[in-house]
Amino acid sequence: MLVLTTPNIEGKTIDSYQGIVTGEAILGANFFKDIFASLRDIVGGRSAAYESELRRAKDLAIEEMVEQARGMGANAVIGVDLDYDTVGEGSMLMVSASGTAVTYRD
Repeated sequence: MLVLTTPNIEGKTIDSYQGIVTGEAILGANFFKDIFASLRDIVGGRSAAYESELRRAKDLAIEEMVEQARGMGANAVIGVDLDYDTVGEGSMLMVSASGTAVTYRD
């Protein structure tokens, strides 16, 4: 499945628009990762633990969105937007993905 942030597929013809598709992922951050991230914030540097969790949440949200598009008969999702947020006083990470499911031809 083709997944793009652009509103069209260059060089391809979009035959039909199936509609908006979404995917969400909320992941709880591990207690030890929280402690490690806090220490990293104090001494500086990047928090690999949080970066890894954000990547994992992003992948899950996109995967859910793609499955919804497949169920609609689409072969691409265009105009994809990713949003990141925290939930529950920052103890959980949330990623949402949304886009338009389309069918295109070569």
